[in-house]
Amino acid sequence: MAHRRGRKGGEKPAQAKGARRPARPDEMEDLRRRIDAIDRRMVRLLNDRAGCAIALGRVKKKRGLPIYQPAREEEVLGNVQRTNGGPLQKEALRRLFLRIIDESRRIERSATEGSGAPAADQEGAPGPAGPGPAARGPAGPRSPKD
Repeated sequence: MAHRRGRKGGEKPAQAKGARRPARPDEMEDLRRRIDAIDRRMVRLLNDRAGCAIALGRVKKKRGLPIYQPAREEEVLGNVQRTNGGPLQKEALRRLFLRIIDESRRIERSATEGSGAPAADQEGAPGPAGPGPAARGPAGPRSPKD
């Protein structure tokens, strides 16, 4: 076995001044488990929200109201941004909720144009409303029919 220069036996290489030590493997796994648990809660909450959007779409249809209501969407975005305590920036939350709102609108349309509640669909498949904001860009233009 060849001897490596610059280090003796089991010595670890010196860290650069100011460099952070890597997280302990158990700490990293703990954080990942926490993130996974949060993700599961977020999925439940998003599905609860989607259920409300379906019901709301039906109410709008009965009342002859359009699915797309830009003033309400801005109200939702403002509410979210005002409740933000960080570390996410307000604009990051705005982008996330624009996507959530876009999907809510899609599911409202699907529930009111189809024969009931939409089933869970494949990732990235455009719904009845067409492609979401990813195809338009982060805050792309919205047409009046959205």
